[in-house]
Amino acid sequence: MTLNNFVLIEESKLFETIAHAKNELGFTLLLDITAIDNLDKTHPASTRFELIYILRHCDFGKTITYKTSVKDEEVGVDSITSLFGSAEWGEREVYDQYGINFKNHKGLKRLLNHMEFVGHPLRKDYEITKGQYCTVSQDLMDEMKPLLDDRKLDMNKDDLMVVNLGPSHPASHGTIRTLAALDGEKIVAAASEIGYLHRGFEKSAENHNYNQIIPYTDRLNYCSAIMNNIAFSKTVEDMMGLTLPERGIYIRIIVGELSRVIDHLVCLAAGLLDMGGQTNYWYLYNPRDNAYDFLSKLTGARLTNSYMRIGGMTHDLYDGWENDLADVLTKIDFGISESLKMITHNRIYNDRIQNVSPVSASQALDYGFTGPNLRASGVAYDLRFAKPYYGYETFDFKMVVGSVGDTYDRMMVRFDEMNESLKIIRQAVKRIPDGAVSVDDRRITMPVKSCVYGGIEGMMNQFKLVVDGVQVPEGEYYGAYEAANGELGFYIVSDGSGTPYKVKVRPPSFYHMSAYPKIIENYQVADAIMTLGSLNIIAGEMDR
Repeated sequence: MTLNNFVLIEESKLFETIAHAKNELGFTLLLDITAIDNLDKTHPASTRFELIYILRHCDFGKTITYKTSVKDEEVGVDSITSLFGSAEWGEREVYDQYGINFKNHKGLKRLLNHMEFVGHPLRKDYEITKGQYCTVSQDLMDEMKPLLDDRKLDMNKDDLMVVNLGPSHPASHGTIRTLAALDGEKIVAAASEIGYLHRGFEKSAENHNYNQIIPYTDRLNYCSAIMNNIAFSKTVEDMMGLTLPERGIYIRIIVGELSRVIDHLVCLAAGLLDMGGQTNYWYLYNPRDNAYDFLSKLTGARLTNSYMRIGGMTHDLYDGWENDLADVLTKIDFGISESLKMITHNRIYNDRIQNVSPVSASQALDYGFTGPNLRASGVAYDLRFAKPYYGYETFDFKMVVGSVGDTYDRMMVRFDEMNESLKIIRQAVKRIPDGAVSVDDRRITMPVKSCVYGGIEGMMNQFKLVVDGVQVPEGEYYGAYEAANGELGFYIVSDGSGTPYKVKVRPPSFYHMSAYPKIIENYQVADAIMTLGSLNIIAGEMDR
């Protein structure tokens, strides 16, 4: 893979260049915005801060990364919110974490950190141990008032009521707050607040070596933790030019697709429970528990597995894993089929979620949707097809695509995707070869314990890998992986040591959540709950 594959642009031409990329070159999906603080670099850049913009082409196979120097972070740079709706939260995050201003951004304020927070935590001179407590909540009326003004609504004259949906609500997971203005039961304006689960993943990553970061990735999308392990490990391996042994690749496919199924089971079970379908919940949730039994036997943990390592994984599959996995797949098959029997022609189910909060293809791209939520809107984008990795192009499975992009499509796409993942797993089980599961390079993978305990060379080998970490070539790189919720990306800046200079996560739930207050407008409160469930917002990856 090519490191430092970015295009340098002048700050004064930032807006013009990105507008050209979107309108003329076809880079219609803004993946992420982040910044780099060059304060601690051995060879510092001309300015302290640089901005990074990552865009994906409409063919979904190509990405382009733009980098610009920020001359004065307080004066800032031009906002691109008029080009991409997803830039609204993307720029707010950069402002919050780095203190870089974005001119003409209509609502530039903190996003992940609370309003009492002093300083910007991803600056290199901010101490990692300097935590700050929040003592006062914000009323969010600074966001609600402009929304009402735009809609020519008045709280008193129009007899509107403002209510909080969450965070203390079962459907909002205790981590999401949405302030909704109601006209009766209809939502006429909404604003969301996140950050309740923000714990500084990126700051922690800057202070640990690459393998030590893997347990932190478990806590991103904790409903499919192994997929986070794989996405991060794969990005680092791409930077190093590593190719895993074939058996290691097949194991990643098997446990990755099983994790996708688990993630969808949780999403659908919880969503159906939100609308009163408790029987469906047990049909879907019980096989998820069986899958966790399998993962626990394999990795030693049910939820946060930490199974992957740079260059492979901790250990091989255990004896008898094929029968255990086959039993799990059979139970998942049964749960899916029984649940579908109860809802496919169920009038209550269909009437409740069809044509509710639809998102068109163009809107979904503007919001930064990826994964099942984007495919539900009719956009055929899946990294396993657009830019295949791990030999996915050799498997027989289909991309599931919706048409309307409503709550119904977002849920049913996940039902069908589970069946496709089960097909992939069964094919991989038949094809998995014997052999090593990790690369045979003592600079990267741990020596076997017999060597560690039986000789000085093995002991020193382990000591150096634990203390200094895997040495990654100097450079910058964006790697992406088709996770359960969509494109899970990592932008890593390496200074050549065993600890990354910077790690930025591109979490799919972050951008999905940014669209939520917009797509629930003109629908009822009960509809908003179902819409939130269909987006499958996982606060661990959203807040980081």
